Amino acid sequence: MAWSQDEERMLAQIEQHLVDDDPRLVARLESFNDRVRRDEAKSNGQHAPRRRPRRSTVIILISWVLIATLVATLLIMVLRHEAAAAMALAVAF
Repeated sequence: MAWSQDEERMLAQIEQHLVDDDPRLVARLESFNDRVRRDEAKSNGQHAPRRRPRRSTVIILISWVLIATLVATLLIMVLRHEAAAAMALAVAF
């Protein structure tokens, strides 16, 4: 059953008042609607559009890569130093 123009106008006014009064609520509802659309697309066998990773996710990933690189570099330096020390001891005796 179609809505009358008066009902649609009243709903649009209510929506506008909600947007003006509580933008956080609007953001949450939009996020919820996006999730529902993705879930519906998955259940219908359609592929949902790919989302870009959040900036915080990318920053965390880069941080972990840098930390792993630093640890690996330090381990290599320590092992080379120990090998050089062991070699010097072997030559001394």
